[in-house]
Amino acid sequence: MSQQSIINKNKRKPVCEINVVPYIDVMLVLLVIFMITAPLITAGIKVDLPQVNADPVSADAEPPLIASIDQSGNYYLSVGDSSDQALELHELIELVIAHRQLNPQTQIMINGDRNVAYNKVVQLMNLLQTQAGIESVGLMTEPEG
Repeated sequence: MSQQSIINKNKRKPVCEINVVPYIDVMLVLLVIFMITAPLITAGIKVDLPQVNADPVSADAEPPLIASIDQSGNYYLSVGDSSDQALELHELIELVIAHRQLNPQTQIMINGDRNVAYNKVVQLMNLLQTQAGIESVGLMTEPEG
């Protein structure tokens, strides 16, 4: 054998294989993370919500009557723009009745602070229905984003 052929035999050829061990390690770490977080994500109470497409109130329509409840439970009533005078609940109902006698087609909207007790909103809705004769009210929301 020649000297040249011995040198070529000792040279290594490059290996063209992918080392998958690091990928397996990463996959196992992700599997553990998903196994731990999956029960936390699905925990909760099942509630069937109504499916609605909430469209904004058109600008051409008559401005609605807005009954607002702030975080501390104070009631306000405004037509179109905001009001800064706090009212008692019976005063708010009397004002709604008076306004509805002048404009019976006026929409009533309830604007409740996100931190106000749910009971306050339901109580207002109940009094609007029983004392003021309001058959439907709207609940104001802020768009997501």
